[in-house]
Amino acid sequence: SVLYLLCILISRSHFDFSFFPSIIFAMSSPAFEPSYIQTYRQGFLYEKIKKAYRLIQECSLCPRNCGVNRFQEKNGFCQAGYWPEVSSCAPHFGEERPLVGSHGSGTIFMTHCNLKCLYCQNYPISHKGEGEEISFDKLSQMMLHLQNLGCHNINFVSPSHYVPQILKSLPPAIEKGLSVPLVFNTGGYDAFETLKLLEGVFDIYMPDFKYAESRAAERCSGASDYPQVARMALKEMFRQVGDLYVDDRGVAVKGLLVRHLVLPQELAHTPKIMHFLSTEISKNTYVNIMDQYYPCGNIPSGSPLQRRISRREFKQAVESAQKEGLSRLDKKHFRLF
Repeated sequence: SVLYLLCILISRSHFDFSFFPSIIFAMSSPAFEPSYIQTYRQGFLYEKIKKAYRLIQECSLCPRNCGVNRFQEKNGFCQAGYWPEVSSCAPHFGEERPLVGSHGSGTIFMTHCNLKCLYCQNYPISHKGEGEEISFDKLSQMMLHLQNLGCHNINFVSPSHYVPQILKSLPPAIEKGLSVPLVFNTGGYDAFETLKLLEGVFDIYMPDFKYAESRAAERCSGASDYPQVARMALKEMFRQVGDLYVDDRGVAVKGLLVRHLVLPQELAHTPKIMHFLSTEISKNTYVNIMDQYYPCGNIPSGSPLQRRISRREFKQAVESAQKEGLSRLDKKHFRLF
């Protein structure tokens, strides 16, 4: 239609997008409606909010099962309390291509984490709690602001321990016109029951699958049950949204996108992860095999994590995916072999 063509022209111009209403950008994919809108329309979203808040009275929101009453305390493993805490909110152009598109992914970095990986590249945020406690209304405003800037999605980074807060902030944003997909950008350490609450809310799941073996998971992230938890979580995510689907612009609107960071000395057991994705999820899984590991955070002396990976190690990781028949590999981080 003429309106559709007008939207495309606007999106490719050099105007200041913040002056255009968010609905203009949402129209560029007219056939897609995020699932949270229907969930809200049918009245199910409020039920999900109630159930999510019950989980933090004696917190069992994630597999840590700390049992902390987060209405009163902040001394569980993740150190998160009742209010949402955010470290940054901005369009991000360094994410995977289907998320970035032409206007970026609207990232909201949540403070703290339920993993605390030794080598975390966001160490000040995840370990030190760098961020600001905000109101639910402010979180709603952040979503709308990112949409108004033209971002193709709202990308919650490390959201696992803030599921109730995110859900509670959604209705006001929906009522004011939020209409882009939500991305659950997680470390993969997610409780099955919590994920079930997110069905019909998040259209895009982007979990890490960090380790295939318990010893490495305990050694690097203090979570020996990580491999089992991540496998169950990815199966549930895939059940909800299926393979990654992109629109005619190449922008993701629904589905599963898996990240895997290659670690030195094959600490992550990458071939086993690729075999799982191929045989128990889908050979059509969109996978980002990442080569950007570098020593940071709080790595102990003598650890193999004190060096970057070699080109050979990265090449072997990619080849393990190809051997399993996984062909939808994100190319952004590939270096010349």
